[in-house]
Amino acid sequence: MEDFDHMHHALRLGRRTMGATGKNPAVGCVLVKDGRILAAGWTAEGGVPHAEVRALEMAGAAARGATAYVSLEPCCHHGRTAPCTDALIRAGIARVVTAIEDPDPRVRGKGHARLRDAGVAVETGLLAQEARRDLAGFMSRITRQRPHVLLKLALSADGMIASAPGLRTAITGEEANARTHLMRAQADAIMVGANTVKTDDPSLTCRLPGLEHRSPRPVIVDGSLSTPLAARLVASARSRSLIILIVADAEGGKELARAGAELIPCREWEPGRIDLSSGLDELARRGINRLLVEGGADLARQLAGEGLLDELALFVSPRTLGGQGLRADLDLNSFRMSAEETLGKDVLRHYEKL
Repeated sequence: MEDFDHMHHALRLGRRTMGATGKNPAVGCVLVKDGRILAAGWTAEGGVPHAEVRALEMAGAAARGATAYVSLEPCCHHGRTAPCTDALIRAGIARVVTAIEDPDPRVRGKGHARLRDAGVAVETGLLAQEARRDLAGFMSRITRQRPHVLLKLALSADGMIASAPGLRTAITGEEANARTHLMRAQADAIMVGANTVKTDDPSLTCRLPGLEHRSPRPVIVDGSLSTPLAARLVASARSRSLIILIVADAEGGKELARAGAELIPCREWEPGRIDLSSGLDELARRGINRLLVEGGADLARQLAGEGLLDELALFVSPRTLGGQGLRADLDLNSFRMSAEETLGKDVLRHYEKL
């Protein structure tokens, strides 16, 4: 039971910087000796230093003989930092308990082997399912070369996402909106379609006190290059590294590029529409692990149609909008509901792909 408790602690620590660690995974580490927690660390924003190094620095010489609980196999290669395996060995850690193996080919079991060769007891697999869920973005980018995609939609009780096509509609209350902003803080990037930009002119920032700096990188899907130059996302293009996914042979866009947007050519899915699979590949190449999608019905349906949705967050309001509203029409047959919670008058339902 003690091992479970400490690994739960490590997983919670890792969530602190979910969506803010760049190409590196958001890992948590807890050091324990004689039943007492010596130190705790998590991957810093930007990806360095790593969780193990931060915990070892906190523990100092007391780390010798301790157990390290780490949510992911420690790295064993030289990147921006020295290997965490070497740091654990030098500190005299006696036992390492991990949740899952790192799928990165540079690590993938080699970190565990390096520790064992140095005489460190290694156990892995504790709370593996929970760790895979937390690290789904990193795992997806490494193994599938695309981000983990979470679609967020607000629905009325009668299944509508707007009062009418092209009309901005506030559906959910303050508690649900605050949860949306937390999702933004935990995402590397946030995607909308050009129609949403034209209709809502969103800023797509995180507005939770203390987490404003965790606003995700904005991505616009714009096969026809119709994003208005006056849009708020374009105005902040340089400071937030705006990405616009365009059809490979699309003409124009020079003014958007001059405003600071990065225009990424993608394959065409059908005339004037982007093959989103190729777009996600490009986002992965830029180190994006977790992608939150807040676009409209068309973007949601296209992602679903291409089999690119991994997770759904559906905020359901008790309001009804009537038959003239815009319906989401999402097929949930390939998903299972994994959690449900009440947020004020609204209900949040999480779905995971089967």
